[in-house]
Amino acid sequence: MPLEEKINADLKAAMMAKDAKKLEAIRAIKSVILLLKTSPEGYTDESEAKALQKEVKKRKETSEIYINQNRPELAETELFQASVIEAYLPKQMTMDELKAELAKIIARSGATTAADMGKVMGLASKQFAGKADGKVISQIVKELLSK
Repeated sequence: MPLEEKINADLKAAMMAKDAKKLEAIRAIKSVILLLKTSPEGYTDESEAKALQKEVKKRKETSEIYINQNRPELAETELFQASVIEAYLPKQMTMDELKAELAKIIARSGATTAADMGKVMGLASKQFAGKADGKVISQIVKELLSK
């Protein structure tokens, strides 16, 4: 089932269950999908995963700000929404899986130094779109190229 259909079904279920917190998170996802459909880049599975990952990251960063400002009730709301959105993302890769796949990409691309990082990151970000955080990928690539 395509994500948009799943979102619509879950939206209806949340409305019927009168689950306001979940409903708000699902509406945010629906909004992201609608924005993607009207964007000039177009709507692909890859852009969908990136956009949802961006939304999760945004909510986690916002929750940290709320925690620092001693507003735990607002932080809790943001973290709940992030968890709902994460449920629609592809399964995230473990660190070991990611390291193994990145080592293969580095070997294929012929990268040997940190100067080749851009080439590796370009390939990796396409392959792992929605499956791993870009910051984590970058950190592992740096680590592998510095050996």
